Amino acid sequence: MSDQTKHENGHGSFERRDIRVSDILYFLLGLAMFLLLCILGIRGVFAFLDHREKALQPAVNPLITNVPTDTRHITPGYPQAAFPNPKLEEDERGQLNGIRLEEEKTLYSYGWVDEKAGTVRIPIDRAVDLLVQRGLPVRAQNVASDAPAAKTATTTATGKKGEKK
Repeated sequence: MSDQTKHENGHGSFERRDIRVSDILYFLLGLAMFLLLCILGIRGVFAFLDHREKALQPAVNPLITNVPTDTRHITPGYPQAAFPNPKLEEDERGQLNGIRLEEEKTLYSYGWVDEKAGTVRIPIDRAVDLLVQRGLPVRAQNVASDAPAAKTATTTATGKKGEKK
């Protein structure tokens, strides 16, 4: 066996011929045509399925007024009260921001919790100031608790409780 590598092209150690620019352009043109055909095919299938779904959709009750003809797509101005609960979220971030703003308003404002019972709500900062001013409520030490007084057990020389010698 020989250590030398035989080259079939006869020009040395590398191929001397470059790729033609026209080959690259034909490949790119073919790729673009294939992509265009795929897009058109997908749009055609979607249009067919959309038409089929519209045909299979049940007729709208004639007693209901102000209903869009295509009930699969709701117009932005359509009243939300027309739908039963649970309703889908349309603007998730906007709804969450609204909930957070309502919570902030509740935490940092005065208001009634129960007007009949006379229970009010005060802001957190004011509640902390009142707590610092008045202090925490503490039970008096000398007041007897509701539990009966604990019996003291006598300890014997054996160390057992409750036994007398």
